[in-house]
Amino acid sequence: MHILSSPASPFVRKVRVVLLETKQTDIEVRAVTSSPMGGEAVLNAANPSGKIPVLVRDDGPAIYDSRVICRFLDHRAGAKLYPEARLWDVLALEANADAIMEAALAIIYEKRLRPETLWWPDWFEAQWAKIARSLDALEHRSMPLLEGPLNMAQISVGCALGYLDFRLGDRAWREGRPTLAAWEARFAARDAMQATKPD
Repeated sequence: MHILSSPASPFVRKVRVVLLETKQTDIEVRAVTSSPMGGEAVLNAANPSGKIPVLVRDDGPAIYDSRVICRFLDHRAGAKLYPEARLWDVLALEANADAIMEAALAIIYEKRLRPETLWWPDWFEAQWAKIARSLDALEHRSMPLLEGPLNMAQISVGCALGYLDFRLGDRAWREGRPTLAAWEARFAARDAMQATKPD
């Protein structure tokens, strides 16, 4: 099996962190070219949407969407990153973190794929408003879910915050969110997070 990936993708990073945390060293991570305008042929053949990551299996069809891949890897390793007692809370928080990543990517794609004369400032601010609301919810409602044994909510939130630092550092997401900022500093120090930090 192998993962089709791009090193800067926060969704790929989630999968790579799971691989490291669960010690699944038998799965290779391969870089491919991906873009919302169309990826390379091997990626499009594995996932018709052309999105990464994709888990290409030896004994079945490819699996895609980072949440599906992470569930598969967790089940394969018996790691219990989706604890039954907190399952719905963990899934909801993972979805919230993914929404932060999606909104951040929407800002990046607007700047990367459209001429500057066509940039739409209202679009940037609408996407950032989604991110800010999600960060505020984490700060004021979700911190207890980020404590305790490692789970997929923690990994997802850690990767989302890391992506904000990587691509939107000028937005200063830590301001007014001291508890979340302190949590992120601790979580970012994990070996798996350090090993997957984008350049």
